[in-house]
Amino acid sequence: MAAADFQIKDGGPELTLRLTGDWIATELGRISRRLDDELHERCIDAVDLTDLGRFDTAGALAIVQAANCVLPPSAWTQRPEAGRIYAMVEKLERESAVPPRQSPGWLRAFAKVGRGVGDIAEEATLSMAFLGRLMVAVGAALRHPRGIRWPAWFSQAERSGLDAIPIIAVTNFFIGAVLAYLGANLLTQFGAGVFTVQLIAVAVLREFAVVITSVLLAGRSSSSFAAEIGSMRMNQEVDAMQVMGVNPFQALVIPRLAAMLVMLPLLTFIGMVAGMFGGMLVTWSELDYGPSFFLQRVSEDPKMGTHLMVGMIKAPVFAVVVAAIGCRQGMAVAGDVESLGRRVTAAVVQAIFAIIFLDAVFAMIFLELNW
Repeated sequence: MAAADFQIKDGGPELTLRLTGDWIATELGRISRRLDDELHERCIDAVDLTDLGRFDTAGALAIVQAANCVLPPSAWTQRPEAGRIYAMVEKLERESAVPPRQSPGWLRAFAKVGRGVGDIAEEATLSMAFLGRLMVAVGAALRHPRGIRWPAWFSQAERSGLDAIPIIAVTNFFIGAVLAYLGANLLTQFGAGVFTVQLIAVAVLREFAVVITSVLLAGRSSSSFAAEIGSMRMNQEVDAMQVMGVNPFQALVIPRLAAMLVMLPLLTFIGMVAGMFGGMLVTWSELDYGPSFFLQRVSEDPKMGTHLMVGMIKAPVFAVVVAAIGCRQGMAVAGDVESLGRRVTAAVVQAIFAIIFLDAVFAMIFLELNW
């Protein structure tokens, strides 16, 4: 096996390229660059293949890229098989598309930002269209209550509400316990450990119970809604419903929305009870305040009813947001699994973001109302 080499004979009327050695990928080395430099875009008229060994597509590509013209078939009469390889590579190289010119990095960064803004605008437009269709479907369901599919409503209520009671109760229990530990450690340093009870009650009733419950349902139920409806979109079951005259919003979206609207306030109340119970146990063990003292402090505070009402007012709004976002992303699934994964992830992220955002809006509203 000999390394590839060449000589250029240009003494006569024709420019002859003499190839020696094996012109294969493992033997070319830097021969391609040297061939480019010596030919310098000159046209080859003939090829001397007397001392040519093996020849493959890598060797042919080196000649094609270095030569300034196409070698005729007569130049390869000594090695017809090499001529066929050269002709094939030359045709592919000639017909191949020119690689696109890459834009500068700063321009690509601005383009990416622009595409992101465009995607946000498109997503907002589609969400508003979904909201309009949802309002029309709700109005139709209220006008024709006999068409309501009650079994679907109860099934969704059980799956998205009753089955979530254990995780809601346990999570809020530990949230209340953590608040009690923090309050006991901090307030006792100032001789105000008795106010730990108010801290737990206000935080759990007003904020933590409804927010934690909504976030858990966003990860549990919103993703489930998106996955269920999205898989039906992939299997063309939604299209089949429309062909049979069944409104997909009436059959798929309204039952999930109604179930979440009923169950989230109930789960929020269960979360409040569990959070208060967790805080009561910690104050009993750490501060030696018994359950009777805890309940007395809570019942004697005239603002506890307001805090309870604030938490319960948020629950239906968060329920609509969680259910609507999950169903909206499910309806937007295309026909591939990648789209399903993106939409399920988007449902969870958007639902959690919307919950936190609306909670901040409610905080400002209730601050202005002095609630």
